[in-house]
Amino acid sequence: MRKVGITGGMGCGKSTVVAEFAKLGIPAFVADSAGAELYDDPAFLDDVRTLLGSSVFRPDGSADKRRIASLVFASPHLLAGLNAMVHPRVLKMFEHFCALHADAPYVLFESAILYDYGFDHLMDSVICVYLQIEDRLERLAERDGSSREELLARIANQLPAEEMMRRADYVILNYEGNPRQRQVAYIDNILRQ
Repeated sequence: MRKVGITGGMGCGKSTVVAEFAKLGIPAFVADSAGAELYDDPAFLDDVRTLLGSSVFRPDGSADKRRIASLVFASPHLLAGLNAMVHPRVLKMFEHFCALHADAPYVLFESAILYDYGFDHLMDSVICVYLQIEDRLERLAERDGSSREELLARIANQLPAEEMMRRADYVILNYEGNPRQRQVAYIDNILRQ
């Protein structure tokens, strides 16, 4: 099974690019979505409570993800602790995903933190989706309503987008008006060979 990482900074449009690959029949595992599913797992929630305390839970027992994010992105120690709980579980989910799609020419593993945590070493090749920081901040502010300062703090915890682009095997420039579909088709053609 050929595994292709797809990465880029927050708000660069990875999901849009993944949707283009999906039109070509390529299955994509979205690490953030898999991580979000963990918040429905009682054992994972117990681990979160142990690490961060009860203040990150609402009265109904559900996790307050915004509160969690504000805590962990302000503390490298807490971020490392949360990642140590999330990443092994997500990688196990990815292994299962690959088994389900064994007949595909390749699968995508989409993650903004692909390089930050060494996931690139599990991939056969990597695609970076790139967009300049100001465009990313505008998209992110519209998407989740966070302040510029909150977004910049979260982005600061990721590898710079330019470094991701330098390390990648392929780069997709995701500007409006740029031929995204043609870039995806070109890379898909190479990966199928």
